[in-house]
Amino acid sequence: MVARTDNAIVIDAPMDVVWDMTNDIESWPELFTEYSRAEVIERSGDTLRIRLTMHPDPDGTVWSWVSDRTPDPETRTVRSHRVETGPFAYMNLEWTYREVPGGVELRWRQEFEMKPQAPVDEAAMEERINRNSRVQLAVVRDRIEQRVRHDAPSAGRK
Repeated sequence: MVARTDNAIVIDAPMDVVWDMTNDIESWPELFTEYSRAEVIERSGDTLRIRLTMHPDPDGTVWSWVSDRTPDPETRTVRSHRVETGPFAYMNLEWTYREVPGGVELRWRQEFEMKPQAPVDEAAMEERINRNSRVQLAVVRDRIEQRVRHDAPSAGRK
């Protein structure tokens, strides 16, 4: 069964800032709360092969996987898929960026199927991904907006 998630948030920041910060893979441990490491392991044209490593879960398990990620600055989209699929039969992701009143809408869409031997089914994973995506999108928004406020010149400064 194909499962899909679709989560979005509006970030009060310029498009270039949102795009640059969310596509600076090596800085993801400072942008997201879930990653302990994020590294680019190969570049092929516009596609980056990246390894993401999460902080240990409550059982002490450290999850890590490799994905191919292709940003397109012209269309303000990023397409990604897991190369090391883990419990997924496949996992495809799409990030879209759109200027809207109040800033930039960052939308994450995921499509996946679970392997038959996975510890959870599609419905349970969809719920987990939706819950975590809302948390991480809010963290990303807050950290980008904090950076914009920090970098903005103070009123009255000459």
